Amino acid sequence: MTEVSDGVLHTLFHSDQGGHEQVVLCQDRASGLKAVIAIHSTALGPALGGTRFYPYATEAAAVADALNLARGMSYKNAMAGLDHGGGKAVIIGDPDRIKSEELLLAYGRFVASLGGRYVTACDVGTYVADMDVVARECRWTTGRSPENGGAGDSSVLTAFGVYQGMRASAQHLWGDPSLRDRTVGVAGVGKVGHHLVEHLRAEGAQVVITDVREDAVRRILERHPEGVRAVAHTDVLIRTEGLDVYAPCALGGALDDDSVPVLSAKVVCGAANNQLAHPGVEKDLADRGILYAPDYVVNAGGVIQVADELHGFDFERCRAKAAQIFDTTLAIFARAKMDGIPPAAAADRIAEQRMHEAAASRGR
Repeated sequence: MTEVSDGVLHTLFHSDQGGHEQVVLCQDRASGLKAVIAIHSTALGPALGGTRFYPYATEAAAVADALNLARGMSYKNAMAGLDHGGGKAVIIGDPDRIKSEELLLAYGRFVASLGGRYVTACDVGTYVADMDVVARECRWTTGRSPENGGAGDSSVLTAFGVYQGMRASAQHLWGDPSLRDRTVGVAGVGKVGHHLVEHLRAEGAQVVITDVREDAVRRILERHPEGVRAVAHTDVLIRTEGLDVYAPCALGGALDDDSVPVLSAKVVCGAANNQLAHPGVEKDLADRGILYAPDYVVNAGGVIQVADELHGFDFERCRAKAAQIFDTTLAIFARAKMDGIPPAAAADRIAEQRMHEAAASRGR
């Protein structure tokens, strides 16, 4: 067994980041599928989380990401008030090269084999059309198209929830939830980020954007010739003078030992999962006087939407629930102040309490 694999197993069985109930390695050689399904907790109900399709450098990196993402979903679903535990799946490979109907159907069969312990949905690299294919083999699939009984694109409410978290951050820090005339930097203007920009511009915020894809940037600039400008990359964005809010909306790990010391914004509130690169970054942010809105709290709008799909989707019901992210975020800031801890730690405490109480009520 390699040293890297030992590290993954240590995370699973021995570290504070582990404690997962089940991890399933999936392979279908005919289609080229290699996937990992991680179930962190079912204390609150069936694990719910999306499927990430990504070209990981190693299989061990894919397992590690699945473990981290699944754990994050337990906390996210708990803070969103959902009767779901946390799970996540990753498919290893470049979706532009290997994604096929056969591969998605094979993946659906593996999810179905878990008998409802894990409910899947979209994530980075997977889309509504993909979930429609997966659903042909697995009834525990959400994020499907309306034509196939689903709720459609969950990024709409993900962005709405982040916007509510941003408003709550403004209320806590500046005494007013309005973002008018505030300058917000959005890193990643893809599925979620471009919807977030729409909310910000509708309120009158000034927006600075960046993305590795030129077409994504161009789409935003063409739609908003005023009030939006682009910079070359994230390193430039986080140093932008006059930046009030930084919104990481791409992949995780955006807040690390290199970015936090140079970050010009007073608020971090974005859609990306696992924004804190390692434990301790939340304290570094607090020490610099930067207010951090925990990612899994503010980006829960999408999971609220796909969870509702299991019970007969109603968009307005979901939007109303996602709007509550404003109050939840304020409650976390209040708990953090009361306990003298960073907001990320306060959110963890609240989520852990809900999961502990649920487990205790079931005699687990």
